[in-house]
This record gives sequence, C-alpha cells and structure tokens, in this order.
Amino acid sequence: MLISRTPFRISFAGGGTDLQSFYQDQIGAVVSTTIDKYVYLAMHPFFFREKIQLKYSKTELVSSIEEIEHQIFKAVLEEKGITGIDINSIADAPSGTGLGSSSSFTVGLLNVVYSYIGENLSKEELASKACYIEIDRLKNPIGKQDQYAASYGGLNHIKFFPDGTVNVEPIKMQNNLKEELDRNLIMIFTEGTRSASKILKKQNEEISKKNKIDQMNLMVRQADKLRESLEGGRLDDFGQILHEGWNLKKSLTSEISNTGIDDIYDRGIKSGALGGKLCGAGGGGFILFYCPLEKQEEFRQNMIDFFELKFNFESKGSKIINLMEN
Repeated sequence: MLISRTPFRISFAGGGTDLQSFYQDQIGAVVSTTIDKYVYLAMHPFFFREKIQLKYSKTELVSSIEEIEHQIFKAVLEEKGITGIDINSIADAPSGTGLGSSSSFTVGLLNVVYSYIGENLSKEELASKACYIEIDRLKNPIGKQDQYAASYGGLNHIKFFPDGTVNVEPIKMQNNLKEELDRNLIMIFTEGTRSASKILKKQNEEISKKNKIDQMNLMVRQADKLRESLEGGRLDDFGQILHEGWNLKKSLTSEISNTGIDDIYDRGIKSGALGGKLCGAGGGGFILFYCPLEKQEEFRQNMIDFFELKFNFESKGSKIINLMEN
C-alpha cells in the first residue's frame, strides 16, 4: 500500500495573478504557505484485478477508466492506463473552503499513482503535471499557484511568467519571527463553501479590462512588498498588506465577497485583528486574520460564534508517508 500526504495552502498576496489571462502578458506573483492540514490518498491493488474502486465523498466501482465519473481520478489514471487498483481519499477540510484542496488532491493523486508504478516525480514535475490535468485537460478556469504550493511546500514567493514557466522562491525568515507570524494568524470559517471555478471564470473575463489589469499589477507589487517585509522582519506590515490586498481583490468582481463575509471581516478588525482576507477565490470558506498575540483573547471572545481552524505552517510539500508490500 502507498499513501500520499499533500498539504493545503493559504495564499497571502497576489491571488488571481496566477491566471493565464493575466500572466500571458504580465509577470504574476503570489506569496503563500502550506499548512498542516492535508489530503491523504491510499492506493493498493484491488481484490478484483479487472476492476477499479475509488472512494471519496462517494464510492465508484467500475470496470474501466472510461466509466469513472470523478474527472480528476479519470484524467490521472488515463495518463498511465492503470486498472485493478483501489484508491481511498480523505481530507482534513472540505472542498470549496479556499485552501486549494482540489489542486492538493490532484498533486497527491499524481504522487501516489506514479510512485505506485515506480516513477518518482520531482516537485516541478508534480506541479506541472497537475496544472496540465486541471487546466489543459479538464479546462478548469483556475491558476497555477495551488499546484506549485502543494508540490513544493513551505512559505514561498511564486512567480508566473508569460512563457508559462514558474519560479518558486522560498522566503527566508528568522525562525523566531516565522514562529511569531504563525502564532499571529487565525482562521475563521464563514459557514459557506463555493465553486472557485465559477468565481475565477468571472475574474478571467474581467482581467482584459484596463482598470482590472492595473489593479492586478498592484496585487503583484503587494506580493513583492510582503516578501520584503517578511525577510526584513517587519511583521507589523503584514496585517496592513493583507487588508489592502483584500480590498483590491474585492474590486475585481462582485462575486468575491458579500455582506455576510464583509460583516465577519469587519467584526474581526474591530476585535483586534490588523488585517485579513478571504482564503481562495472568494465567495465563502475561511477568512484569515492577522491578530497580534496580545489581542487574541479579545478577538476569540468576540468571534466565539464562528469555528476556528487551528493550524501551523508546514514546510514540506506532497510526500509518500507509507510504503507497505502487498
């Protein structure tokens, strides 16, 4: 049996500039980190060697790859034509909550499938194959940041170039400051999930407008600015950069936020947070707040109505954590 463990991610700045409709003419950039919440995929030979069994939110038992309903499972297994296998998927958080779970799933599935047949893919190969599956094969209107975050792991400044290449640069911070940053981040669930593809499709349509390109170039500069602040040890800048970036992102399309999300965000700021943003494409899921330690007791008292997801930074990307002979 093989088991892959692939982390989810939080994007701090630059989200949306990883869309091809933007980086085909400009250089996109994001700052993100992976966290200790994961999707696990366990793979082993199936008892009935002529069939395929897949378990996720539902169970599929099929006789051929062509019969598979789950599009990512189908596309990945078609890559190598593998049958006679059983794959189980479990995750620490549901899809549609803004943590990049779909791309983490794709990266983890590629990792376990290729390891199963004895091929070890590099981080770059995992990320680029995941992008190919999701964007080129399945035509999902999404960007590239999630696949690269899940493959590489850690706190990174990721750049997207017009020729399609991607550069992942680890952000270098003193350990004590990185630990302080980790402690100062609080994630609140908005009690809603959404389809990132629908929101990103709308955002793709808006990017061609001149004023939207100008706004997204500002978001790229914010990612650069955030990296400079983190490497320079200026954590006090973090909350303000999150706040500015969130306001910029909301201006791209009306589907990114709503009155409910805005009310939760405003409540968090009034409770001591210095800034924050909705995770992922928008529309629902988790809100990330930057709240100094001395304000966190008041913050949690005022936000007690909402579920808080406790997390820590994760420095590693997708990996095989279990290998047993069958």
